[in-house]
Amino acid sequence: MPEEVWPKGLREAFRRYEAALLADDVAVLDELFAPGPDTIRGDAAGLLVGHERISAFRSARGGVATRRIGRTELRPVGDDGVLVVAESWFDGGGRGLQTQLWQRGPRADDGTAGPWRIAAAHVTGRPAAFDRSVWRVLGDPLVPGDPDPEAPLAGVRVAVKDLFAVRGQVVGAGNPEYERTAPVASEHATAVRTLLDAGGSVVGIARTDEFAYSIAGRNHHTGTPPNGAVPDRMPGGSTSGAAAAVAIGQADLALGTDTAGSVRVPASYQGLWGLRTTHGAVSRDGLLPLAETFDTVGWLARDVTTLRAAAAASLPPDAAVPVPGDGVLLVVEELLRSVEPATRDAFEAFTERTGTTVRTVVLPPLAELAETVRVVQAAEAWRADGEWVAAHPDALGPDVAARFAAARVVTTADEDAARARLADLRTAVRSVLAGGALCLPTVPGPAPFRTSDAAAVDRTRAATLRMTAVAGVAGAPAVSAPVLTVAGAPVGVCLVGAPGSDLALLDLAARLVG
Repeated sequence: MPEEVWPKGLREAFRRYEAALLADDVAVLDELFAPGPDTIRGDAAGLLVGHERISAFRSARGGVATRRIGRTELRPVGDDGVLVVAESWFDGGGRGLQTQLWQRGPRADDGTAGPWRIAAAHVTGRPAAFDRSVWRVLGDPLVPGDPDPEAPLAGVRVAVKDLFAVRGQVVGAGNPEYERTAPVASEHATAVRTLLDAGGSVVGIARTDEFAYSIAGRNHHTGTPPNGAVPDRMPGGSTSGAAAAVAIGQADLALGTDTAGSVRVPASYQGLWGLRTTHGAVSRDGLLPLAETFDTVGWLARDVTTLRAAAAASLPPDAAVPVPGDGVLLVVEELLRSVEPATRDAFEAFTERTGTTVRTVVLPPLAELAETVRVVQAAEAWRADGEWVAAHPDALGPDVAARFAAARVVTTADEDAARARLADLRTAVRSVLAGGALCLPTVPGPAPFRTSDAAAVDRTRAATLRMTAVAGVAGAPAVSAPVLTVAGAPVGVCLVGAPGSDLALLDLAARLVG
């Protein structure tokens, strides 16, 4: 682009911006974006509005791939604006585009022209074969399903969490070292085979948090999958990659697991429908366990129709018992005190809109439910994976390593006491569920920001487990429906039903959402 085409000072600002991108100089990038709540940045992951949100996203992203600027076009916009569209030519091959609306700030008191700032930006990166934070293996499809066009899941693309056996592949469990020595599966997991027989096709094996021992969605080795609803927030785990694949449209159905919320949490964070099934209702043959007392199979989808079709194809006939209480919604004040105020307000407005009878009930203390689940889960996780973890002390990310370290010191006496208490708690929770469907926000609030530090993530995890433990203790089905919007981000509404009411619970959720 000839120098004379550029308004005074703009070319220098553009070059400075490009140098800051390559150097990951967040301070300069912040300076060059217009301050205030109206600044816009968008890419394939979504839209960010406001300088503060853009800055937070950028600080967690890291730099861009080495590149040079190719063809550049300028178009004036009003008296003090210029639209700049430039090609990015990447050293590793491939091209992208960056589009920026630059605006000149107000003149200084001495008449000096104001600085150029970016008011809006859109980035198109080079095409990627696949996002490795989402997928471990990808195909077109990887495993085709029953070709019958009348099959209930015909045309449905399935993302399989990297805990289920897929014939000809290994189970990687979210850890590269474990994946390296894992045996190749000779048969599909039962839950995978059922979806294939129903017409679904496996498009790929999706990332999971390491050994499914997390609900955040971060993986130390392969990165954090995108949140398909809010790009600067975390995706939720441990069914993180499969949920992201559905949210961004690369799959229609995610096959996952839910031990302490690993289907419900990503469903809530990314605005998806999610179902945790009655414990034991779907075979776990071919599934790498975490804690078998609580491990369940579940699915996520963008719409309830696809989710119900998967559930109907996979669940036994006795999973269709009616929800007790003729549609009465049960709410627990202690649960509502656990959520953020804006989430509680949105939830109470939703229950009022439904016009459904709402009755207040009491559960055993949430902290006791969560601690009982934690101890039993930890003991079983160490039995399942402790030998491998002990033999590979440096193979885990710090968050999961800390969790296994805590699991290692759970004593037999600790576990025995927790199991005895679990039996009593299960009876108590199931007696409450005999009166209706428990209704609560799925999680305390919107997903944490991707820039959240480990301490903040742990606080969110602890608060979340106090809520998700209810279904785990009861061995009960739970549906997360994408209902609420809080601070511009999705938050699910969760229904927990009596064991065996999986399909009826889904139908009730669909009616309530309308």
